[in-house]
Amino acid sequence: MILLELFLTFFKIGLFTFGGGYAMLPLIQEEVTARGWMELQQLIDFIAVSESTPGPFAVNIATYVGAELAGVAGSICATLGVVAPSFIVILIVARIFDRFRESRTVKGIMTGLKPAVVGLIGAAVLSVAATVFFSGGFTPAVLYDGWLYVSAVIFVLCLIAALKKLHPVLVICVSAVLGIGAGYAFELL
Repeated sequence: MILLELFLTFFKIGLFTFGGGYAMLPLIQEEVTARGWMELQQLIDFIAVSESTPGPFAVNIATYVGAELAGVAGSICATLGVVAPSFIVILIVARIFDRFRESRTVKGIMTGLKPAVVGLIGAAVLSVAATVFFSGGFTPAVLYDGWLYVSAVIFVLCLIAALKKLHPVLVICVSAVLGIGAGYAFELL
């Protein structure tokens, strides 16, 4: 039963979200926590691991959630569920897109989807940030947490790197070194 539920849940997530894995985050969060499959903090840990491993984010998170709930069979069902809608839609679109490429309606739909995707990604970022930095609510104690400032510095450096068009692998490596260095520094304190 859990295998079918994993497949159908991730199929729904894959079917109703546009814009890739980050746009799926709010729906993944809602589905996984509402079903009691895992707590939000555990899901955030899975998100961090999914970000750190090669491959598409949505596939990684589906695989991890499925494995956590039902082992290898669960990871296969969740992964197939999340990729099946895209596969089916791409097959259909590939067959008919040339006929409708210049359609004003199709162009309008594509234009309208762009801000929606940006909004979904922004909502996911805010949700994860709130859980990571303000899990106990926004209190004055948050301002004394060194990780808030380390994260802010890494964020600003990433913005600068993006504006200077540095290679993403370099940005990831520098962020990892800064995070690891800060982790060791906080351990010593």
